[in-house]
Amino acid sequence: MSLESVRAWLAERAPDLRLIEVAESTATVETAAKALGVEPGRIAKTLAVRAGDHLFLLCTRGDARLDNRKCKDGLGARPRMLGAEETLELTGHPVGGVCPFGLKNAVPVYLDVSLQAFDLVYPAGGSLNTSVEVPTERLFELVGERWVDLCRLPEEAIGG
Repeated sequence: MSLESVRAWLAERAPDLRLIEVAESTATVETAAKALGVEPGRIAKTLAVRAGDHLFLLCTRGDARLDNRKCKDGLGARPRMLGAEETLELTGHPVGGVCPFGLKNAVPVYLDVSLQAFDLVYPAGGSLNTSVEVPTERLFELVGERWVDLCRLPEEAIGG
């Protein structure tokens, strides 16, 4: 059902975007990057996060990590990623296929500024072997509520 909700959402709102189905798993950043032949940073991983009263999806580059300090400074609370069942209930997508398209429930989608390093990114497509090829700015136009700075890159110092 999740892949079908994404397929229907794209057909209605962004029929020009390419839904990519592969035989290999795209459930992790590493497997998605390998299957698509792109660097891990271009994989736009989507995290279901709660920070205090804020419940949102965060799209960030694949090699970035949620930073507790940045989240506390930006949203007033430390982040907690939702568990697999909670994520599935909220989004309708299984962990490993979570994307900002075809959501089961209306939930704000924030895009981390780390994605701006790339003109083209690849969020999941609602299943464990699908992705969507989308220009970064178009991703924001389609689903983004706001740009946020909540993540750090591997080369940055680890935040508290």
